[in-house]
Amino acid sequence: MTTARRRVRARGLPRNPVTGLRYRANEVIRFAILPIAAGLAGWVGVTAAAAPGTTPTVPCADRIAVTRFPYRESGYRVVLGVISAPPAYLPQDVVATHRRPWTYWLKQGLVVRANGMTVTVSVPARWRARAAITWGNNTGIVSSLRIAGCGSDQHAGNAYAGGFFLRARSGCVPLIFRVGTRSAIVRFGIGRRCA
Repeated sequence: MTTARRRVRARGLPRNPVTGLRYRANEVIRFAILPIAAGLAGWVGVTAAAAPGTTPTVPCADRIAVTRFPYRESGYRVVLGVISAPPAYLPQDVVATHRRPWTYWLKQGLVVRANGMTVTVSVPARWRARAAITWGNNTGIVSSLRIAGCGSDQHAGNAYAGGFFLRARSGCVPLIFRVGTRSAIVRFGIGRRCA
């Protein structure tokens, strides 16, 4: 197939509502069949971002897997005894989204202990013009989100797909994790090492 024909074919493919990148043809088929099985919920693929001033909640149904907890693979670190967060240094290449204001994206999962405790993840106010986050299926690009407490197994963790959006190709991004009355600031070196 010629490059021109591929471009014409790609133009007809829908865009991912979070990254803005076009889906590949096999992803369109997979994403078209999945909602039918789920009762046509969210079939159009529109991102259900929270209204301004509200914090969206990621429901239990958005978990992509259940794993053991604590999850420490590939340098993941335990935060507040409830979250397994990505490593301090994330050397992977970010993906250009070709959309403003969030021109770069880095996919990183998050694991939350399946003990029924709600977790809030936020970008500090002074960083909100430089970084944003998303975890779950329809959270959208946000500065703060809440992950619903799911399950009652202290040794299991719920994994969520998502990651970081940036205006620059790299950064030392802080996130605030809250569980109950406890909180911790955790830094992520995206594309560079941070002090």
